[in-house]
Amino acid sequence: MGGGFRLAAYPACRVIPAAESRRGSEHQNVGVFYQVGITGDTLRPEPNGEASESVWTPIPDVVALRRSSLVDVGLALARTRPADGHVPPVPVGGLVQH
Repeated sequence: MGGGFRLAAYPACRVIPAAESRRGSEHQNVGVFYQVGITGDTLRPEPNGEASESVWTPIPDVVALRRSSLVDVGLALARTRPADGHVPPVPVGGLVQH
């Protein structure tokens, strides 16, 4: 199954059918990743209090943090930019959690 969808498409229109087609899999993450650029400004906590602290973490420092495996998937996508939108599975263990 392909990994992309039209730029103007609502992500759930593509992700939900993709997830449904993989129901037989033992464990499957389906994610939508967006590439963004930082233009500046000062970091601040979210007004509703959902995030207690806002920090920029340099990408090389991420490997020393406890994180979701989806973080490593996003980093692999940014690093390799595969045409089909897929990267190999990320091993889970140690600091990398499901």
